[in-house]
Amino acid sequence: MVEERFDFTPKAKKNLFILIAVGIVLTVLGIITVSMGGGHHELEGAAGEHAFHWTKRLYANLWIDNVFFAGIALIGVLFFAIQYAAQAGWSAGIKRIPLTYGYWIPFAGILMLVFFFLGQHDLFHWTHHDLYDPSSHEYDSIIAGKAGYFFFPLHGGGLPVFFLARMVIFFAVWYMLFLKLKSVAYSEDLDGGSEKWFKLRKLSAIFIIFFAVSSSMSAWDWVMSIDTHWFSTMFGWYNFASWWVAGLALTALIVVLLKDKGYLSVVNSNHIHDLGKFVFAFSVFWTYIWFSQFLLIYYANIPEETIYFVERWKNSHYALLFYLNLIVNFFFPFLVLMTRESKRHTRFIKVVAPVVILGHWLDFYLMVTPGTLKEHGGIGFMEIGLLMVFLGAFLYVVLNQLSKAPLFAKNHPMLNESLHHHI
Repeated sequence: MVEERFDFTPKAKKNLFILIAVGIVLTVLGIITVSMGGGHHELEGAAGEHAFHWTKRLYANLWIDNVFFAGIALIGVLFFAIQYAAQAGWSAGIKRIPLTYGYWIPFAGILMLVFFFLGQHDLFHWTHHDLYDPSSHEYDSIIAGKAGYFFFPLHGGGLPVFFLARMVIFFAVWYMLFLKLKSVAYSEDLDGGSEKWFKLRKLSAIFIIFFAVSSSMSAWDWVMSIDTHWFSTMFGWYNFASWWVAGLALTALIVVLLKDKGYLSVVNSNHIHDLGKFVFAFSVFWTYIWFSQFLLIYYANIPEETIYFVERWKNSHYALLFYLNLIVNFFFPFLVLMTRESKRHTRFIKVVAPVVILGHWLDFYLMVTPGTLKEHGGIGFMEIGLLMVFLGAFLYVVLNQLSKAPLFAKNHPMLNESLHHHI
């Protein structure tokens, strides 16, 4: 089997730099527009009185993008780990592509800390000191009751030690396990046999178990705590489902684009079919989680629960996006990828995958923005520009690392099974 290496050409790098540069320009235009009153309903109260500052919208968008791409990075490693834990042979030729997403984990971790300290009071209502002071008119008994979860061992309103410790520990362990998985996986290029495969299977099981716990807690910390009074017992699953589908769609898109460029000779239409089935099936899974969470809250009709959907479904600022979220993340991939042939042809994947990725970015936008910006949210230059910056940076890191090792392990014990994969 001939070794294949991805060539990250100067032209590809230049295109990504252009994408990032255009994103920065759009972000600056967005900041100017919002600061001059061009944001959605920026003025409140007396004429000319600004009740909203552009930095709050900037911090919200930085948080959305970083959480979204941090999740995709983790999903790439999770996909790799699941293939070993499930003893899957079909994916032997493509596993290294999602694994490479893990190189973004340290960048996401550093940015998460930076963005939290920059915008904590604008992003998380629970960080305000007065909420925990019984003598203050801002005192909130519900939020004060949750102080231990955020601030232990300190008192509420101080440095959220427990919150930050979880963040640091999660990123550190994720990255450490990724590095170990990557190290053993790349050694398959040199060594034959099944020893490395069994070792990877054990490491993968450890990663999956840790991810199962840490990903849900991360969803509670980074997203659900924005709406501090509200909670959902399904939110960890919901957050994971959105990350998972976006990660699968990105993997499918990169595989078909590499295939079109003459790479991945070990990949055929049957592998493309499987990736298409994953995007199709887990788009349905995401919808199932979305509807289950919505329906339970809808028919219980408890005000402190329904407020979450009222702010999104009944609010004129977000109602259109609320329905668009369902269209692009369920109806579109469901209808387009329903047939067998549509899953086997790259032209369908090239259309569906980008829409699904953007759709789940929109999903995270709807999770974060109404709770942080209320009626001041909107999608404009700032949102598009920052998404382009993060996308360009993420792809640069991933493609740059992808070019430094063979695209697949020629000594993988299940590569022969993958070559003869047929469905």
